[in-house]
Amino acid sequence: MGPSVVIVGAGFGGIAAAIELRKHSFEDITILEKGPGLGGTWRENTYPGCACDVPSHLYSFSFAQRKDWSRLCSPQEEILDYLGGVARDHGVGGLVVPNTKVTSCAWDDEARSWTVRSEDGRTWEADALIVATGQLHQPALPRLDGEFAGHSFHSAQWDHDYDLRGKRVAVIGTGASAVQFVPEVAKQARRLHVFQRTGNWFLPRKNHAYPRWLLAIFSYVPGVERLRRWGLFYYGESLTMGIRHPRTLGKIGWLRSAVFMRWQLRDPAVRRKVWPDYTWGCKRILFSSWFLPALQRPNVELITDPIARLCSGGVVTADGVERELDCIIYGTGFRTTEFMFPMEITGAAGRSLREEWADGPHAHLGITIPGFPSLFVMYGPNTNTSGGSIVFYEEMQASYIRQALAHVRSHGAAAIEVRRDVESASDRETQARFAGTAWTQCDSWYRDETGRVVTNWPGYMREYAERARMLDPSEYELVPAREPAPVAA
Repeated sequence: MGPSVVIVGAGFGGIAAAIELRKHSFEDITILEKGPGLGGTWRENTYPGCACDVPSHLYSFSFAQRKDWSRLCSPQEEILDYLGGVARDHGVGGLVVPNTKVTSCAWDDEARSWTVRSEDGRTWEADALIVATGQLHQPALPRLDGEFAGHSFHSAQWDHDYDLRGKRVAVIGTGASAVQFVPEVAKQARRLHVFQRTGNWFLPRKNHAYPRWLLAIFSYVPGVERLRRWGLFYYGESLTMGIRHPRTLGKIGWLRSAVFMRWQLRDPAVRRKVWPDYTWGCKRILFSSWFLPALQRPNVELITDPIARLCSGGVVTADGVERELDCIIYGTGFRTTEFMFPMEITGAAGRSLREEWADGPHAHLGITIPGFPSLFVMYGPNTNTSGGSIVFYEEMQASYIRQALAHVRSHGAAAIEVRRDVESASDRETQARFAGTAWTQCDSWYRDETGRVVTNWPGYMREYAERARMLDPSEYELVPAREPAPVAA
């Protein structure tokens, strides 16, 4: 049997962890999910045009490759269907407890176990806790003065009952989500106002459906699918290489983006507004062949003046212009640097994770934190990628966590905890590797308010895989099991 495990979150990370543990005879597993079912961000984000911007042959589990992806980067429904199918095929779908919002997780030094509490008052006891809430699950809304009397919603909470046809619509934000839904909204709205704070660097992605002959090759020619995954992996690594070396190899990426954007932006006025003023790769590089043309439609206005306030009828910009609106859509992304908060997590000796992370989130390999026995984080600090697939990282993390729990099981211990000196050294090394990279050359959602890069891994996918491939027991301490209670005479 082994230790009992509670997993918080039923997205790619939580499902990966459950499958890996089940494969190695860990049976007592519970997955707590705040929503009505598994899927994570792919269940919550249903806006028009929602799709992954990582090719599907890479944005998928290595042990569950699919030959019939409909296109290069699959739409939301297809990804959700894939994850549900993988969970079902590996017998972990039934482990999910839906509609369970976890509010606190506390380590008991005496019992040497975790107590997990949900918003509705239910509790679970577990020997180990895996927090798989990820970085993209808490919508971020801007702090704007005033109040809008019309309809509004965030892109991650899309109101499908609201008919955009013929409406005057504003989109606030031009990040990865907005880039996907703006072209769709522009087809419906009578007038669309897109409010941009900073421009983006773009690379092309038409994402047409695969022709039948290519699907047949994927399905029937041995090795093609594996070769394609390998090629996509190293294409992602080449993007990271450009970001790591902005003054040399990054110039190649910049040139590709500049040529593509110049070709798409035929309107010089729009081009001046869109063009980024920061180093290529500092912020997330976006893939779209439809967003820039949509900004040049006759019914679309791109606005770069700062928003001064909301008013009952619309939005007022700093130049005093008021734009009358029926609807505001917030494409303002997620609170990426908050990770699992506002969930309260309390470790050994009653120490709060908020206190531990007072100077910024940190964890050994983004997974383990000193002072928090048998607590593991999936898609934790410094494990995001700017040029690859987070699913690849989560597979590595699931294997690493399984090895840690197997080490606990084989030694008859209660829990495992990373040494503070080991975690501190790995954090210093991680932060030092950002020096000279594009990530440090502007503000972005990769960084917290102090400027520390807390979301991204500073190197390559292959480097992370090498570091996380094998658990080093010398980096950890075991918490001994409790002595059995004396038997009364």
